[in-house]
Amino acid sequence: MNLEGLENLIKDGESESLEFKKTTGQRSEAARTITAFLNGTGGTLLFGVSDKRKILGQEVSAKTLEQVTAELRRIDPPAFPSIEIIRLINGKAVISIEVVGKLGTYTFDGRPYLRQGPTTRVMPREEFEKRILDKLHSYRRWENELVPDWITVKDLDEFSIHQTLENAVKLGRITKPIFTDSESILRGFGLIVDGHLINAAIALFGKSDRLFTQYPQLSLRLAKFRGISRIEGFKDNREYWGNCFDLLKRSEEFLLDHIPISGRVVSGNRVRKDVPLYPPLGMREALANAICHRDYTSQGGAVTIALYDDFLEISNPGSLHFGISVKSLSLPHESKPWNPIIANVFYRAGIIEKWGTGTLNILDSCERNGNPPPFWEIRDHSIVTTFYSPQKKRPRPESRPESRPESIEARILIILRDAPLSKSQIAKNLGHKKISGGMKKILTRLLDEGKIIQTRPDKPGSRLQKYQLKD
Repeated sequence: MNLEGLENLIKDGESESLEFKKTTGQRSEAARTITAFLNGTGGTLLFGVSDKRKILGQEVSAKTLEQVTAELRRIDPPAFPSIEIIRLINGKAVISIEVVGKLGTYTFDGRPYLRQGPTTRVMPREEFEKRILDKLHSYRRWENELVPDWITVKDLDEFSIHQTLENAVKLGRITKPIFTDSESILRGFGLIVDGHLINAAIALFGKSDRLFTQYPQLSLRLAKFRGISRIEGFKDNREYWGNCFDLLKRSEEFLLDHIPISGRVVSGNRVRKDVPLYPPLGMREALANAICHRDYTSQGGAVTIALYDDFLEISNPGSLHFGISVKSLSLPHESKPWNPIIANVFYRAGIIEKWGTGTLNILDSCERNGNPPPFWEIRDHSIVTTFYSPQKKRPRPESRPESRPESIEARILIILRDAPLSKSQIAKNLGHKKISGGMKKILTRLLDEGKIIQTRPDKPGSRLQKYQLKD
């Protein structure tokens, strides 16, 4: 890089991928930023440039470079940045350090860092742990762990195993094997490893009642609410335990029971066409994604369907991984399933596609059915897909019902149905990291309205204070 190139590089100031340091005396801070670049999309750090974009330069000797590289060696795992010396006409020089981003788990002195705009900050523990899981994912995850020794093929739904193979052969997604006994089919699907069943086999084909205590997370919760919020109570409330194929079937049956179908006359045809409130293909795709890509490690987790008067929510435990964001779900993206073995069987059976087109199919089906685009979000450690009725405009994220105070109020009242809770416990149940001022105001209003009471009304400021519903 020459001086002209340097001037072009710094003209827009510091950014998520560019940082300035006056001198190598700030090399510890610089190493933290380099770590953040490695954990992000990469970047360049310049020694000898002020934060006001002034090229100052500094004396650069062999000792200077040795000190910088010694600091960079404190990054773990080892990083190998590109270091360049740019000579200035005043006899001084600018040191450029460039790294390629790897969305990694790099640390400096044992602490990971992230870049947020032009600022370097410590990476949240939850994000670091998520990246560690992503890193280990290729060879160790829930679905490929061996089942307990007491579980056998007899605990599986053998009819469903054979039906899955039959469907896969008909669709041309698998060649009919020579041996078609249950164990051979499971081995062909990668569900038996070294003679042992793996967890994915139970998730896909588990049937025996004795599996429930070992796999309670193979659950489905279904609810039809009155009105547009949970506070108005249930019209229907169901819960099922079963394998992936069974839960998908029960989900579709529930939606068929409750989603209204209207008649519409096709223009110029005089033929009445039945149009459901939500697109069947889009709902099936969302349900299949929720069951297939969910996090199975939480034994209390379940796929949930919540149906309201004018919107439908389908959610599953887990988060987005491998750099996929909520925004990218609306765009063409690479298929990187969290449970690739389960996803492979779903693909062979014709339930999902393999090329990251699932969310695009959902968007297309909504448009064809006359619905607004769906909304994806991460909420309370779950991925939530929301469908809206044709009459309802899709709200902006900041105006969604869940983010409005009255909706939080309703959620607090629901949370307090089971037992008295402290402020911190209420915040945790809401999915908040801390007790917010907004939540405090809502609790005060609920107290004033007589909807809740304190367990220690004589000591309102007690650290043992809890809140409960008024009888």
